[in-house]
Amino acid sequence: MNEPTIASTPVASRTSGSQTLARGLEVLRLVASTPAGVGINEVAEHAGIHRTGAYRLLNTLCDAQLLHRGADGRYRGAAGLLSLSASAYHSLLAAAEPLLRRYADELGATLALIVREGNEAIALRVMAPTSGVYHVSFTEASRHPLGLGAAGHAVLASEPAHPGEDPRVSSARTNGYAQTFGEVEPDMHGLAVPLNRDICQVSACLNLITVRSEQATSAIDVLQRAARELESALR
Repeated sequence: MNEPTIASTPVASRTSGSQTLARGLEVLRLVASTPAGVGINEVAEHAGIHRTGAYRLLNTLCDAQLLHRGADGRYRGAAGLLSLSASAYHSLLAAAEPLLRRYADELGATLALIVREGNEAIALRVMAPTSGVYHVSFTEASRHPLGLGAAGHAVLASEPAHPGEDPRVSSARTNGYAQTFGEVEPDMHGLAVPLNRDICQVSACLNLITVRSEQATSAIDVLQRAARELESALR
């Protein structure tokens, strides 16, 4: 007698039905990592979908304030990305914010917590002094290539050394700080101190920007003290 057979029902994949979400996340990563912005045709080609599908995805991400469409028709990251980043870095921000506020006032200069995202340095939190006649400022979520500026060098210096790295990164790791002039913005002095990556759980630094060269030098010890205090708060 033949044994009865039971027809097997295919088990649905855990990701079945979520292709649209997966594509949306892929598009979000693409656009967020491209400061110059991405056109709709580039998105369609990258995601392997029709232009109409790319347009729908982009509109959905714009409605969520994660992307925005510029006057040039290209899509870039929007302010909503900062709140997502803030959630990811909750403990680091909770420890850093009061320190940034206090030391910005002590130094009379704008301070920032800079972290690495991909090949860019992003300003996770920026704190301007509450007193003084004038100070330099810049926006949170602003970003620039890691290879530029004191912040970029210091962020890389928070990571293990590797053959062929920029000598300025090696110097920042050895000295405990990086200094540059006019690399990111003309006529601006940058000073940055690497943070311990094992403690912070991310490649990061504290950064000061100023138009005064003497301030970028005199603030070294104080900014290093702020960095050590932040690390202690995270232990």
